[in-house]
Amino acid sequence: MAMTGGMAAPLPMSNHTRERVTVAKLTLEHFYSTLLTQHEEREMRQKKLEMVMDEEGLPDEEKSMRRSLHARKETEFLRLKRTRLGLDDFESLKVIGRGAFGEVRLVQKKDTGHIYAMKILRKSDMLEKEQVAHIRAERDILVEADGAWVVKMFYSFQDKRNLYLIMEFLPGGDMMTLLMKKDTLSEEATQFYIAETVLAIDSIHQLGFIHRDIKPDNLLLDSRGHVKLSDFGLCTGLKKAHRTEFYRNLTHNPPSDFSFQNMNSKRKAETWKKNRRQLAYSTVGTPDYIAPEVFIQTGYNKLCDWWSLGVIMYEMLIGYPPFCSETPQETYRKVMNWRETSEIFPYIATAFKNYVDEIKSHQFFESVDWEHIRERPAAISIDIKSIDDTSNFDDFPESDILQPVTNVTEPDFKSKDWVFLNYTYKRFEGLTQRGTIPTYMKAGKA
Repeated sequence: MAMTGGMAAPLPMSNHTRERVTVAKLTLEHFYSTLLTQHEEREMRQKKLEMVMDEEGLPDEEKSMRRSLHARKETEFLRLKRTRLGLDDFESLKVIGRGAFGEVRLVQKKDTGHIYAMKILRKSDMLEKEQVAHIRAERDILVEADGAWVVKMFYSFQDKRNLYLIMEFLPGGDMMTLLMKKDTLSEEATQFYIAETVLAIDSIHQLGFIHRDIKPDNLLLDSRGHVKLSDFGLCTGLKKAHRTEFYRNLTHNPPSDFSFQNMNSKRKAETWKKNRRQLAYSTVGTPDYIAPEVFIQTGYNKLCDWWSLGVIMYEMLIGYPPFCSETPQETYRKVMNWRETSEIFPYIATAFKNYVDEIKSHQFFESVDWEHIRERPAAISIDIKSIDDTSNFDDFPESDILQPVTNVTEPDFKSKDWVFLNYTYKRFEGLTQRGTIPTYMKAGKA
């Protein structure tokens, strides 16, 4: 039958269909992109092997053996890539960290016995608190930043309820815990930790990332006491706690900071430490380490990470950060007026307001061997009794984060779940130390 009045207008696409189209598009793009990337990575690993063997001057027979071993590893990795990893592949041993959006657990992979730290993030919280871009950024950065100065991620996967990042377990704990154990650090120890963090920050800057959340909580210590950077959820976007209006709009009015300012240095340090852990685990967090330009969003660059490092250096030497107060609002006010509110910090800020080479040549770092610092003994040695030693972590009660979903229907998840598409990742060098778990660990004791 002939159509009159020209072509019929196309029917509008429903939201459901539009979402299905988006999912299909993303899935196909990811599939072909992954095929290409895997091929390139495999070729790169082969070239690296040949280069290392040539540098070592190995005989042909030894080279042939190494190539066979490498080929077997590639086959194992291909098998691993095809395997769907899930919670059932890991045994949860102990909660070693908790935050506003989830928690971190010590886990053991059942088939290999390897020990990892599993970061678990609730999807519902990610969606509700507008954190999807942040956690995606963290996953992508951990894939790309494959160096000695950044905590390694070996796998990532998801289920209906949670996202999972399987990271290397660093038994030394974090810098926040170390600083809470000590009144202050010596100049020698401060020099060591700040120098290592300079190199860690520079390594991610060279990849084109700005961390934007450098604080003691995110400086982890390995089994030898050396620094590694973690928590890259803020490398993109801005979370609420980094916005000026967040501190203006807090419901209660800030009390006078008079009592805090009149405390002596020892009392200030005690008060700071008493409130510090609570701030670390809250959604508000602490503005103590955030650079002024990040608050006001007038444009910031790599300097904001160096600012944060200057604040940490001050805290190591003095016992509390330069702008600490009784309320986050008052801290924010002091940060924004930093030249007037701290006598010493402006001098530290000036030292860190330069490029890396200028920071390295500052007289405070005069005796640092920058080339070999990671091979040398750490300023404070870490006492590790086993590969699963959690004595440098706080004790946390168990939670229901790994329990099956009961109160939310499947369609509720499905409607938003596509935003977490292509989250899965497996690293070629996905091996950590193997070890059996002592019986006391199974009982959940530190």
